Amino acid sequence: MATGTNGTAPTLIGSVQRALRLLEAAATHPDGAPAKQLAREAGIPLPTAYHLLRTLTHEDYLRREKGVFVLGGAVGRLAVGGTVQGRRSSLEKSLEHWRDAIGAPVYFAVYREGEIELVAVADTPYTPAVQEWANFRETGHAHAIGQCLLSQLEESARRDHLERHPVQPVTPYSVSDQRSLSERLAATGRMQPVVERQEYALGTVCAAIPITAGSTAAAMAISLPLHQEERLLPAVEQLRLGVGGLLSALSFSISI
Repeated sequence: MATGTNGTAPTLIGSVQRALRLLEAAATHPDGAPAKQLAREAGIPLPTAYHLLRTLTHEDYLRREKGVFVLGGAVGRLAVGGTVQGRRSSLEKSLEHWRDAIGAPVYFAVYREGEIELVAVADTPYTPAVQEWANFRETGHAHAIGQCLLSQLEESARRDHLERHPVQPVTPYSVSDQRSLSERLAATGRMQPVVERQEYALGTVCAAIPITAGSTAAAMAISLPLHQEERLLPAVEQLRLGVGGLLSALSFSISI
């Protein structure tokens, strides 16, 4: 047992350890257990156990029901948080793999709650991602990711998006009006890459591919300097052929 400098008062670390032992004991009793039983199984004096149980109940790590303690909602949120972090790490590692394999920045984005959301980017100082100089969500018509996501939406959802974020030129190469954009999106073949050249950032070319992972529109993309434009289509095709192994991580990232 941890003690304070005077050898009697428990330290904060000791309190945390005892609280965790109480949670572990409670976890072995799905139908709940009384304080005396939890204190005995955790090896904690009953007065100390009562104090910690009150604190854990107040913080929703435990609930008291009919004289027994069961795990509370906060424990579930901890478990989900750990899973989310693990899956995010898996996604990031996958993007880093393709960044290194292709030699270009790799992006993953979704269309969620009416907005374009860039979920993750993998780049390096030698292959930097495109800098967001114009609001990424508001200029979806001008970049490959946005065009790819918009092409997957139902007509009503796409119209709603463009009413909130009107088409306007971002660079001299950008699509200039909604009609031109609609014609371009209509001509986009299913599961084919969407390519834009200097429409969002001068000196940069990008390509995006749609991702079929659940019902949410999603996309992966790469970008390259203009002088490497000849690499763009072969590189995005390499990504398209290899994306199958990413679907589990991508599907989870869409859902959170």
